[in-house]
Amino acid sequence: MPHTKRATTAIVSICAVSALLAGCGGGDGTSGTTAGAPRPTRTADPAGPSHAADTAGAAGTPGTTPSASLPGASTGGPREPAGSAGTGRGGATTRCHTSELSASVGRNDPGAGQENFPVVLTNTSSRTCTVHGYPGAAFVGADGRQLGPDPRREPGVTARTVTLAPGHSAWAGLRFANPEISGARTATPAALLVTPPDERDPLKVPWKGGQVPVGGNESVVWLSVLGPGTGP
Repeated sequence: MPHTKRATTAIVSICAVSALLAGCGGGDGTSGTTAGAPRPTRTADPAGPSHAADTAGAAGTPGTTPSASLPGASTGGPREPAGSAGTGRGGATTRCHTSELSASVGRNDPGAGQENFPVVLTNTSSRTCTVHGYPGAAFVGADGRQLGPDPRREPGVTARTVTLAPGHSAWAGLRFANPEISGARTATPAALLVTPPDERDPLKVPWKGGQVPVGGNESVVWLSVLGPGTGP
């Protein structure tokens, strides 16, 4: 009988210790936690979105590019230049886009050893739009490769906004020294690519003006600002 009491006391003691261990291990109040089992390590709360963004920006990830939402980053598509004619108060007049224009090259008007061609942009859309400044231009061969450097802009000229009603045109002068007189290296382009001001997509115009300078003496090709009409 004494042995039975000691055994009972031992069993009660073991149960008490087991209960105590179970209470320490399951401090989260979850049932079914086994004593001695490893508990998940509790971490700090995740940073909020603003803090995470600051951290990412400060660390800098190699090979990434700035977000388009950052100040100064491009958001894609052409932008209205400061001071140019953009959308009016009534929203009726905006810059002419490439898709709304056609391009052509007028007849040569040579003089004083110079070749002078009018590059004409015509509004083919059903709305009134504007052009302002210089067009872009580049001579290309039949394979599409550019011939010679980009034309230069004539200095000392003040650009003005030209309003084009449907069917109306604006022109810019394209001039260069006669290669036979200047002795410049020449090439015969297949086309002239004309890019409207502040646009990215060019218009392709077949070139019928013969040889143009592409290097050497007096090989610079000049472009003037756009003005109303189709030429002088």
